Amino acid sequence: MQLEEKVMQALKQAMKDKDQAALRTLRAIKSAILIFNTSGSGEVLDEAAEIKILQKMVKQRKESASIFKEQNRQDLAVTEEEELVILEQFLPKPLSEAELTHIIQAIISTTGASAMKDMGKVMGMANQQVAGRAEGKTISDLVKRLLLE
Repeated sequence: MQLEEKVMQALKQAMKDKDQAALRTLRAIKSAILIFNTSGSGEVLDEAAEIKILQKMVKQRKESASIFKEQNRQDLAVTEEEELVILEQFLPKPLSEAELTHIIQAIISTTGASAMKDMGKVMGMANQQVAGRAEGKTISDLVKRLLLE
């Protein structure tokens, strides 16, 4: 089932439950999908594009919540965190550090990478294989650590 269908089902349920946080978040996802579809870029909304949209929204919510906390605006930070919880329900289950390490070690052995100059090659393959299941910074830190060993 595609993201748009899942969002529509969840939106109907949120309306029945009168869950304002879910409604707000699901409408934001629906809007992001609509913007992507009407952007004129000619890209197709496949699973990778869906994950990318959701990751962007998650990152925005995390940054906003962090800023609101710094400014002692707990009321606004709580709103962002509520939306964050709902957004994360639509993302694939994140990989554990052990699983991610195993995948990156396999990529390093496959590509024959041995030094930091090979980091780009490893990062490219890692980002493709674990799309949506690990943050880029986490992947980057792990690749650096494994290449320096």
